[in-house]
Amino acid sequence: MQIFKIKVLIVFSLLMSQLQAQKKEYLFSQIPDSLKENADAVVRLNQIDINIVSQRSMNIKSQRVITVFNEKGLSAIDAFENYDKKISIKNIEARILDVFGNEIKKIKRKDFKDVSAISGSTLFSDARYIYLDYTPTQYPFTVVFDSEIESSNTAFIPSWYPFKNYFVGTELSVLTVNVSGNLGFKKKEINFNGFNIEKNTDTSTQLKYTAKFILAQKQEPYCAPTMVFPRLLMSLDSFNLEGKDGNAKSWKEFGKWYYDEILDGTVQLTPETEAKIKNLVGTETDVIKKAKIVYDYVQKKSRYVSVQVGIGGWKPMLAADVDRLGYGDCKALTNYTRALLELVGVPSYNTILYGDSYKRNIQSDFVSIQGNHMILAIPYKNDYVWLECTSQDDPFGYQGKFTDDRTVLIIKPTGGEIVHTKIYEDKGNLQKSKGTYLLDEKGSLSGNISIVSEGSQYSNKARLEHVHPDEKEAHYKEYWSNINNLKLGKIVFTNDKDKVTFLEDVSINAANYANISGNKLLFSINVYNQQGNAIKRIRNRKYPFEIQRGYLDTDEINIVLPKGYEIEFLPDNFDLKTKFGEYKTEIVKTEDGSLIYKRFLLVNKGVYTNMEYDEYRLFIEQISRNDNAKIILTKT
Repeated sequence: MQIFKIKVLIVFSLLMSQLQAQKKEYLFSQIPDSLKENADAVVRLNQIDINIVSQRSMNIKSQRVITVFNEKGLSAIDAFENYDKKISIKNIEARILDVFGNEIKKIKRKDFKDVSAISGSTLFSDARYIYLDYTPTQYPFTVVFDSEIESSNTAFIPSWYPFKNYFVGTELSVLTVNVSGNLGFKKKEINFNGFNIEKNTDTSTQLKYTAKFILAQKQEPYCAPTMVFPRLLMSLDSFNLEGKDGNAKSWKEFGKWYYDEILDGTVQLTPETEAKIKNLVGTETDVIKKAKIVYDYVQKKSRYVSVQVGIGGWKPMLAADVDRLGYGDCKALTNYTRALLELVGVPSYNTILYGDSYKRNIQSDFVSIQGNHMILAIPYKNDYVWLECTSQDDPFGYQGKFTDDRTVLIIKPTGGEIVHTKIYEDKGNLQKSKGTYLLDEKGSLSGNISIVSEGSQYSNKARLEHVHPDEKEAHYKEYWSNINNLKLGKIVFTNDKDKVTFLEDVSINAANYANISGNKLLFSINVYNQQGNAIKRIRNRKYPFEIQRGYLDTDEINIVLPKGYEIEFLPDNFDLKTKFGEYKTEIVKTEDGSLIYKRFLLVNKGVYTNMEYDEYRLFIEQISRNDNAKIILTKT
């Protein structure tokens, strides 16, 4: 009996030890101080295990443990999964731990938020995502997130990111991949240099990477995550997508398969629609004129619902359904426009790319499913005319900042083709201003300005045509933040979509614009276009920086001075030339006593080293300082 009691005590002690050990998971005090520096959160563990069972079956298990220090760190939790008919969630749960590692909440699948990938639409009723919606009661806290999904879409293997958030440290990140059979598994490392990432296993069927103790990275201006964050692309030569087996070792093969298997059978339209479009085009024979008629029809008839490529399936919905419902995502509207153009003899091709205001290329040396957006390419004169089919406002053939100047994949009947979209050269991104202002003896200002915007600067301004008056006023008050007491008068917009130019005619006035000191008036001569974007000083900048789009601003302003005053001081003409661009100003006195202020600013796009950042900052500071140069008038 005594021996039995001793055994019970031993077992009880072991159980208590295990329970106590469980209570001390991921203690905050165990995080090394170096990982806490500059961090809003620390990833304690990010374990991803990918098991590709066959060409039609992939299993992904994930465990992500992250300690959140403050509210800014909440966005790094990333506790969610997408699912649809091809992707099923086998398991998803989370546990919340306090600062001492004690479990304070357990969250099962039923407690996650489960919502449609697109609200207010029946288009993608099977496309959904499930996410953790947790409001912390205290900081720091730790989330232990576990999930398991199964997918038949083996064409899309998620990329691995050893880390993917600024101001988040990484203690341990592990990727394992197991591939059954000879499926042609391949990978591409991007931005791995300079980080503590080890490749433990690398064969045709097995892969393992380990990343340890990656310190929180500070965000630096003019440097996108794609320039900094390491990531691993993965793909198979033999894959399955939307229930269709494929095999492709080249973009040509991949595009041919995508066209034949994924796009096949999606462009049929009703006889009524066919007759309507053919009647609308009539006897027109010019390819571009026919395309313009069709594009205008699509813009007026349909609206865009936001669903990225890959959510809601990779196969576009039927063109007939878009025609009936009057809405669709980028895949649906692009394919619908292609179907309509086909009816009137205009060839066009679905085009896959990364759509974002920050330019990002398809990795042309790595054949795989990439991109998050789809547009349409019309072949014309050994080039392409590009159509953004999700926009109800864009001019025909115009590429704004969302799709310009990047490497894309065109899907043709003969195969895939890697090409580059339209490049708007620096001088083509033009803002041309011409105007006048009058200053009275009390220092008050009244004036009119006409601003014409072209190229990428067109997209900056064209949206103003459709915004609420309050937002319009806020725009100008921010744009002319250098003008105290600004009052806006008449505002007229002229949007010439044929020439792709946007004209703003604006009248303004401002009481007490000039400072009065005794018998003197002091004011900035450049009223309408001051360089106000201060460039942040960064000590020991780590990364290169990029000016993604150059531009040209030209200004010519006539200045009427108050009667009874003479010029005591006039700023000198200024001329500056650097690798980053050119800037010059000129002030001309006219016979009638007024002044003409001329300004020229050209900024060159380009990628520059971290060592050149201070030179660029000085370039901008010199412009800003001269833009604010003062004129002094003295009463006669």
